Amino acid sequence: MDIRFCGGAQTVTGSQFLLSVNGKNILLECGLFQGRRQESYEKNMSFLFPPAAIDAVVLSHAHMDHAGNLPNLVKHGFRGLIFATPATAELCKIMLRDSAFLQSKDLEWVNKIRKKHGQPPALPLYSPEEAEAAMEHFTSREYDIAFPVAPGISVTFYDAGHILGAAGVFLEISEKGRTLKLGFSGDVGRSNIPVIRDPNIVRDVDALIIETTYGNRHHHEFADVEEELATVVRETTKTGGKIIIPSFAVGRTQLLVYLLHKLFNQDRIPEIPIYVDSPLAMHATEIFRAHPELMDRETERVFLSSHEDPFDFRRLTYITDVEESKKLNHVTFPHIIIAGSGMCEGGRVLHHLRNSIDNPNNLILFVGYAAKETLARRIMDGNQVVRIFGEEHRVACKIKAMDSFSAHGDRRDLLNYVRMTPPEKLKNVFLVHGEPEQALSFRDALRSNGYMNVHYPALGDTISL
Repeated sequence: MDIRFCGGAQTVTGSQFLLSVNGKNILLECGLFQGRRQESYEKNMSFLFPPAAIDAVVLSHAHMDHAGNLPNLVKHGFRGLIFATPATAELCKIMLRDSAFLQSKDLEWVNKIRKKHGQPPALPLYSPEEAEAAMEHFTSREYDIAFPVAPGISVTFYDAGHILGAAGVFLEISEKGRTLKLGFSGDVGRSNIPVIRDPNIVRDVDALIIETTYGNRHHHEFADVEEELATVVRETTKTGGKIIIPSFAVGRTQLLVYLLHKLFNQDRIPEIPIYVDSPLAMHATEIFRAHPELMDRETERVFLSSHEDPFDFRRLTYITDVEESKKLNHVTFPHIIIAGSGMCEGGRVLHHLRNSIDNPNNLILFVGYAAKETLARRIMDGNQVVRIFGEEHRVACKIKAMDSFSAHGDRRDLLNYVRMTPPEKLKNVFLVHGEPEQALSFRDALRSNGYMNVHYPALGDTISL
């Protein structure tokens, strides 16, 4: 069996891992690379393999850095099945369509600027129709039940505890008279975080592909996040400012709304309006509501047991209409806007940043990971001037990042994941979905725990097992 690392290698976004077994090609993930616009476009339009040669896709979850390039795969010749959990398939249906729509809307602004400078128009990666075509290839499978994806390859999904429907993947592979057990972590979730259940770890494997987003650090305890968030809201309200929260529409937005709802019920934050300005987040929240069986015990205890909706309360408004979104530009009293995208590479948050970033009373609150070369990372890194829609804007507002919100496990979670298989059993560990500083630090931690055969593959590397 060969594993080729075709994306998500020595970087966080764009996960694509190609397994070649028994003459069949199985692709784990088909994510979008996220970074500077032109570089991202070129990387996402080019696969390191012919899409028509892929026999099946196994998908861990619906985030765009794992699933967002599926329409291109189909567009360029893929004709097989895409295996995912039911919730992942439901989320992908709205997220891929939204991705195509946002690409076209963002390019309307970008192309106006390009036209002023005599540049040719930029093109979207794929159309809404091509996103819909990709959905025809999905087939759903439940957690904890093995299923075949190709001759000699059986897959089982385990709840990854990352976002709704996210899975760790266990593959049992029979080839040339031998059996290999391969684990793929997907994105490792965190324990004791509200809304989503705790991770069910893939274990007892011969080889493991594991993410390393936060392989070099420990998150702050989530128990502290409620008061930290409440303090941020109270202090910004006192200065008359507004809070802009760039947020992933799936997972992060629901967690934020859950916490704000809880703080509101406990009178720990002022009664200011809270807007979720994201049609995608609204539709994703409907899917969350449809799957109470995937919620954790705290959500059941705090809200569901009393028939209260965790994702709706009196001061909260979901905005879908574009004109209603534009009206937020003229709101002068303190308020909170939650909008996508989380890395500020598209979506309505760009308009809110453009209209808020130069006011020192305002606050941009980052609650998720920001990849290199994204607008979110440039703001977090302290750039005094940033480009939004091709035009420069001075950063005068306050900036705060809260890593406690992360749905990715930290170093302790990742070590615990690997330790579920002892070193004498686990012969190879492949570190992916992490920048060098994080991944190499985690590699050293693994080696100090007795896991000596730890690899950090580069893009395009092929390893035989």
